[in-house]
Amino acid sequence: MQVKQALRAVVTATFAAVAGAMSHGAVFAAAPMIKTQAPAYYRLMLGDIEVTAISDGTVGLPVDKLLFDVDPQALQSALANAHLKPPVETSVNGFLINTGSKLVLIDAGAGPLFGPTLGKLVANLKLAGYQPEQVDEIYLTHMHPDHLGGLMEGDKLAFPNAVVRADKREAAFWLSQENLDKAPDDSKDFFRGAMASLNPYVKAGKFKPFEGDTDLGGGIKAVATYGHTAGHIVYTVESKGQKLIVWGDLIHVGSVQFPNPSVVIHFDSDSKEALAQRLKIFAEVAKQGDIVAAAHLSFPGVGHIRPAGSGYTWLPINYQSIP
Repeated sequence: MQVKQALRAVVTATFAAVAGAMSHGAVFAAAPMIKTQAPAYYRLMLGDIEVTAISDGTVGLPVDKLLFDVDPQALQSALANAHLKPPVETSVNGFLINTGSKLVLIDAGAGPLFGPTLGKLVANLKLAGYQPEQVDEIYLTHMHPDHLGGLMEGDKLAFPNAVVRADKREAAFWLSQENLDKAPDDSKDFFRGAMASLNPYVKAGKFKPFEGDTDLGGGIKAVATYGHTAGHIVYTVESKGQKLIVWGDLIHVGSVQFPNPSVVIHFDSDSKEALAQRLKIFAEVAKQGDIVAAAHLSFPGVGHIRPAGSGYTWLPINYQSIP
């Protein structure tokens, strides 16, 4: 009897202590914050072709200083409508295309060229179930550092078995020592980054440029959209009547440039031509209902657009599970 009474007293005291602690907000299993994002890849099927969007990370851009041909108040209003303000955290996305006969990566991320919040493409590619050694070809939309910096890993080819492809005009511009020498000081690193990232593939015989509109096989075609850079390319991927358009840098800030496509960005080499290409491709894609894959729309950057007033509305793709 005395033992039972003692046990009852212990249990009562324990419950009383727990209740008292809870009433004072005590936590017994405080979990530390993880502070990392989930593995950043998203997969979808396009007919018989598997498409995997892969994040290279995000970077804060002072879009209020980079965008022009827009009223400052209208810019702030457009951002506020999307619950955004400068600097806008901007995605950098690559797209892995598995045709069944070859594995193609469209754009390679920034690597070490654009700061510590980017350069995650290779790690996320591995988390998506692939290895860099499996990539057969890499298609560059253009040669800005956030699209080709991931080609190298230190002094080694990050994709040792891949052939890199890009437009001849793009290569001629960014790999030119003469162009580097005469470039403004704030642009020279763009040339240096392109040379450091691509020249090792050139020396290894793994760079195969093309010229303008080109059928690259496996349902993938290059479409010339010169303007953002000298040799900017978008890629179309088609299978079983479905079509995906990989946009590259046709657009940077969706919350501003969809409702007002005439807004341009200082990164454009030829803003007039870049605008013309954006208007042309936007109209075609909206009319045809094609799927869009964009480098700088919020990850995964995949969806549709439809006309809205004098501009367009972005419709992120409906999530789907894949068996």
